[in-house]
Amino acid sequence: MNQHDNHRTPGQYWISWFLAAVCLLASPAQSNGKLTAYTAEYKVRMSIASGRLNTELESTESGYIARHTIVPTGISRLIRRGAIAEVAEFASGTDGIYPIAYQSNDTLSRDKVRADVHFDWGANEASGTVNDEQLLSVLEGLSYDRVSIQYALMHDLINDGLSAQYRMFDVDELRIVNVRSIGKKQVEVAAGTFSAVGIQHQRENSSRVTTLWCVKELGYLPVIIEQHRKGELRLRATLRSYSPSN
Repeated sequence: MNQHDNHRTPGQYWISWFLAAVCLLASPAQSNGKLTAYTAEYKVRMSIASGRLNTELESTESGYIARHTIVPTGISRLIRRGAIAEVAEFASGTDGIYPIAYQSNDTLSRDKVRADVHFDWGANEASGTVNDEQLLSVLEGLSYDRVSIQYALMHDLINDGLSAQYRMFDVDELRIVNVRSIGKKQVEVAAGTFSAVGIQHQRENSSRVTTLWCVKELGYLPVIIEQHRKGELRLRATLRSYSPSN
């Protein structure tokens, strides 16, 4: 088991359902298929706790900005207070998605991590702060943060260029993420009934497996997110609402 698995909460894992990294180890997507700006809301269930995840993708003149926020709901608000808010800026080039900046403010988890990271692809470095401590890390090629990796997977699905491995920069270290397709099926969630393609990803040396059921008509946005550990379902998130943005 990866030693970091013992120090992260279910909320931290679930908010990073877009695992993998920015240096494609197989051939990167070269097509012109673009991401669709949108807003979405998910219902989250983790053991006895419940929550809500809101995600938003905005198009800018230079690329995209994604915002993800998870908060407890119902009785869970009496057990845990706070939120996990992440913002990522990234762009699309000939080799697919590449990150520009990433910010995280986690007041929900026990570790309460704050991060502000910027990517310099000319120098192949990531720099910034984590809990007010200075960070400088050498990047071994293109590497995604925990938010931009989701959109890299979506972009590669749009362009029929999904890779078997990705590399993710998870603030403290580079992680190899293995990705595989598990076929298609009909899924029903609050937002509707869809034909979805299944994608599983798992970090090397981790016991956690995350499954995303992605819908082509929604730009391959996941409508169901499930996380298993040692075969046991630990987390499930389902799409409640989706709206494309102009």
